[in-house]
Amino acid sequence: MRVAVSLVAGGEADARARLGRGARPTAVVVDVLRATTTLTVALANGARAVEAFAGTAEALARRDATPGMLACGERGGRIVPGFDLGNSPFEFTPERVGGRALAFASTNGSLALLGAAGCERRLLGAFVNAGAVLARLHAVRPECVLVACAGKEGAFALEDAAFAGWLCTALAADGATLADPAARFAAALAPADAAAARAVVEGAAHARWLRGLGPEYVRDVAFCATLDALDRVFEV
Repeated sequence: MRVAVSLVAGGEADARARLGRGARPTAVVVDVLRATTTLTVALANGARAVEAFAGTAEALARRDATPGMLACGERGGRIVPGFDLGNSPFEFTPERVGGRALAFASTNGSLALLGAAGCERRLLGAFVNAGAVLARLHAVRPECVLVACAGKEGAFALEDAAFAGWLCTALAADGATLADPAARFAAALAPADAAAARAVVEGAAHARWLRGLGPEYVRDVAFCATLDALDRVFEV
């Protein structure tokens, strides 16, 4: 198994190229704060499907054209006017999303999902389901893995790179090759345990910014920093 990492949304094609010509990897899309954490919760709570959009107007149009669909996501961390839900994992309860498809447009995570669209499969990864992601990769044994970090507005995000590093380190311990400098860099950031994962996420600049938006965001950050809160992994 060969593993490459894209550290920001938009870098997926270059990372795939580093895996070799014609590679169609399994992608693990990562937006720890908060999209892939939230979407994992949504699907665990019975959401039927997720469709990612770069723009909020596209998500609203899709919702309006699709009976039963919900428009979800954020801009500037806050729910978009006209959307049904924002981007907090605590909004996506079974009562709210059970059996519903989601038109999802967030600032960063949606772009990473779209950037990984040409991969063989896309898995949602975050610290909350890290062990489940690793177990799925061990089960399917893909030839190549692309860890597609969302970053924040085109820039590096420590929490995403740390998760990528955790996954790269775990895969390398099972014989995988870290195929590019970004994967080896991320591995150097890998938290050693649950306490270290929490420290990295809660200490990241993105987490500090989110907490500044209000007390409800403090709870979001704390949940997103929890290693293996869920034992589920979803393909989207």
